[in-house]
Amino acid sequence: MESYSNNLSERPWLLINWTDQYSVKVAKFDDQHKHLVQLINMMHDAMKSGKGKEVLKPTLEKLVKYTVEHFADEEREMKKSGYSGYLTHKYEHDKLTVTAKDLYNKVSKGETVLTMEVLQFLQDWLVNHIVKVDKQYVDHLCSAGVN
Repeated sequence: MESYSNNLSERPWLLINWTDQYSVKVAKFDDQHKHLVQLINMMHDAMKSGKGKEVLKPTLEKLVKYTVEHFADEEREMKKSGYSGYLTHKYEHDKLTVTAKDLYNKVSKGETVLTMEVLQFLQDWLVNHIVKVDKQYVDHLCSAGVN
């Protein structure tokens, strides 16, 4: 898998281009978010090259597993630092996890194929979660020394 380092914003053909606006100021979480972006971009690239069907299931499986791990890491830090928005944030994580697992199950059963609508959903899901939900914990975690 190609590494996502400093060159993320220099690749305008990607479905999701990582920019500083997505940073939550916690290096581990930013790296995890970048990895999730990479998985979605890999599906997009596969679809554009006509290989979406063969890439969708394994990549979506990786996306779901990695998302669960990432959410657990975030929740652990929120809980450890006494973040007051923990329960609300966990609820959002739980909803997203159920939706992602449902999508994976549909793909596994052949009920859903890789389309721009699926990719758009994944893009919106990730970007909106980072920008609207994750950004809420930035000040708290940073002031608690999590970086």
